[in-house]
Amino acid sequence: MRMTGMALNVIRNDGILALYNGLSASLCRQMTYSLTRFAIYETARDRLNSGNNQPLPFYQKVLLGAFGGFAGGFVGTPADMVNVRMQNDMKLPANLRRNYKHALDGIYRVFQEEGLRKLFSGATMASSRGVLVTIGQLACYDQAKQLVLSTGFMSDNILTHFLSSFIAGGCATFLCQPLDVLKTRLMNSKGEYRGVWHCVSETARLGPLGFYKGCVPAGIRLVPQTVLTFMFLEQLRTHFGIAVLT
Repeated sequence: MRMTGMALNVIRNDGILALYNGLSASLCRQMTYSLTRFAIYETARDRLNSGNNQPLPFYQKVLLGAFGGFAGGFVGTPADMVNVRMQNDMKLPANLRRNYKHALDGIYRVFQEEGLRKLFSGATMASSRGVLVTIGQLACYDQAKQLVLSTGFMSDNILTHFLSSFIAGGCATFLCQPLDVLKTRLMNSKGEYRGVWHCVSETARLGPLGFYKGCVPAGIRLVPQTVLTFMFLEQLRTHFGIAVLT
C-alpha cells in the first residue's frame, strides 16, 4: 500500500490512536539514542573549537557525527527494536501480536522471553544508521548554517535555523533510508534472515528502489523532526545557554 492507503486502513481497522502505536518506545529511543549522539557531537565539537574563531572543516564534523551516531545507535537499539515491533503489531494476526503495553514492558518481556542478546538484535544496522543520520542531521546542519550565513544575506535568526535544518533533514533521509529498511527488517524478523548480508541480498532482489521503500513517509517524519529539533535547540541556546568555565 501507499502511505495514504495504509494510514486509512489502520484508522479503519484499529482506530486513529493506532497511528501512535509505539509512541512510548519512540520517546524512550529518543531519550537514549538522540541524547547520546547530540551530547557526544556537541561536546567534542565545542572542545575542538575552543579558542578557535574558525569553524571546523566539514570532514571533522562528519567524523564527529559518525562517532556520536554509532554510539547513540548502539545505546538506543533496545528501545528502537521495541518501537519497530509495536508499530508492526497492527499488521499481524491477533494470535501473533506481541501486545506490549509500553516501551519498558516491551524491553522487559524481550529480556525475559528472548534473552539479553535479542535486545540488541539489529544493533549493527541501528549503529550504522545512527552514523548516517547524525552526519545528515548534525554535520550537515552545521555546514548548511555556515554556508547560509556566509552569503551575507541572512543573519543567525530563526529563518536561518529553519532553512539549515530543512536541508539537513533532507540529507539525513536520503542517507539513512537504505539502512532504515534493513534495520526494520532485521528487528522485525522471526528468524528468516541468517544475518545482515542475507537481509541485504533478499532486499536487493526487489531492485535498487527496494532500499528506498517508504522513503516519502520517512521524509515526512524525519524532515519536520529535524526542523523542530534544531529550532528548539537554537532557541534554548539563545535564552538559556550558559558558558561553562573550565
